[in-house]
Amino acid sequence: MNYDRNTLLKIIKLGRPMFLLDGFLLFLIGALLAVLFNAQFDLAKFLMGYGVLLLCHLAVHYSNDYYDSKTDSFFGPSPVSGGSGVLLNNPELKEFSKYFAIILNVSSIALAAIFMFIYSYPAGFFLLAVFGNVLAWFYTAPPIKLAYNRLGELSNALYGILLPSAGFFTLMGSLTIPFLIFTIPLVFSRLVLTNSANTPDMEGDKLGGKITLVVAKGREFGFKLIAISAIFMTLSFMLIPLTGFFYSLINFNVLVLISLVPLGLAILGYIKMPLDRKTATKFATLNIQSILLLGILINSYFVYLIFVF
Repeated sequence: MNYDRNTLLKIIKLGRPMFLLDGFLLFLIGALLAVLFNAQFDLAKFLMGYGVLLLCHLAVHYSNDYYDSKTDSFFGPSPVSGGSGVLLNNPELKEFSKYFAIILNVSSIALAAIFMFIYSYPAGFFLLAVFGNVLAWFYTAPPIKLAYNRLGELSNALYGILLPSAGFFTLMGSLTIPFLIFTIPLVFSRLVLTNSANTPDMEGDKLGGKITLVVAKGREFGFKLIAISAIFMTLSFMLIPLTGFFYSLINFNVLVLISLVPLGLAILGYIKMPLDRKTATKFATLNIQSILLLGILINSYFVYLIFVF
């Protein structure tokens, strides 16, 4: 294959770099939370730890485009889902996409091993990286194909724990009970995001054999689940202070206020209940943008607590 400039641009597009922000924001939440718990910020550690996550995150984009190519061909990409669209018009890149994903997964795991060796970290860090990469690969890859066997939402919800855990573990050197409790609302935020992303693809996913909750129960159920998930996200932020783990470290009232943005949009989507693909995509896009905003605002608040407060 001749990797000219045009081909290289298509390969970059396959990786959907615009969607990497979400993973970085979750990693950063974990890292900043570690600093709030008195971990020392080490830029080299931070960058290397994020490198492990970045390689894995890129890998899932390439592997999903490969294994979802048939499903994506029915309606093509939407602004928030349906793959990059590159393989639909450039089938000669299909095998490349698959094997490049494998290279990225292996590189992520190898980098985690190097990180563990350099910083004398426990094996848990390496195992976390392995689990994250395996989960990402089998999201669409056979024989497990989580997204095709009613487990896609569960695997995406787990990333509400795994991605911030990568950031926290990178700087803290371990995971703690208070940190894991903090990930509860982030798990619900993943459910808002993944069900919103599945909403535009309902018809194509059904034709392609992908069994998401939206496919199984319809868009109306999807918008209900998005609203319920957003409610539980906000409730979690309200209830976490009752554990007593955070004392005056974080003002959770601020986090509750931040969470009202995705909550309000999720409830609006439930009230409007758009069932046609075009209108549903608009509401799904707003939901996903609100989750990104949630991550930006939480990180901004944590930076304020670390450097200003």
